[in-house]
Amino acid sequence: MLERLKKSLLEAPVFKRGEYDYFIHPITDGVPEIRPDLIREVTANIVRIANLDVDKIVTVEAMGIPIGIVLSILCDIPLVIIRKRKYGLPNEVEISQVTGYSRSQLYLNGINRGDRVIVVDDVISTGGTLQATLDSMELAGAEVMDTVIVVERGNGAELLRSKGYNLKTMVRVKVEGGRVSEVEPGISK
Repeated sequence: MLERLKKSLLEAPVFKRGEYDYFIHPITDGVPEIRPDLIREVTANIVRIANLDVDKIVTVEAMGIPIGIVLSILCDIPLVIIRKRKYGLPNEVEISQVTGYSRSQLYLNGINRGDRVIVVDDVISTGGTLQATLDSMELAGAEVMDTVIVVERGNGAELLRSKGYNLKTMVRVKVEGGRVSEVEPGISK
């Protein structure tokens, strides 16, 4: 299961971004290209493991967008994208995000109090983006029914699980020696 994803991760190039070893992959970066068979495999797995009894799918700009769009089309569920730009719409929720290599603001629009949502994203490393996303759901009054991340690396997922969040991941990767050295099954329960 997820053989295309696993193989492509093991072949992914890695470069340094400050002290952070950053792997480049179609699902997490859109580079070199997002192949239909790979995105189909990923979204089919989300359908298999996720609670999709929801009103909306929520993802974060930028690389959660391809996953969210395909999932939205497959499941006929509206998609809300947390953006990196302020729009100034009524009830816009602004949140701070801290990742392994940056700090920024994110902006949520389109979520109403009482909405039942699933959060999907491409990768979790430090957990900063996902924590900001979950905080924004709480501020907006939404109920997070499920959270599914494609690639887990680092300790961010465990940190959020230790805070009581139910978080599913498809694969866990280890990056060492300038390459993705291991790809293991994630936690999907």
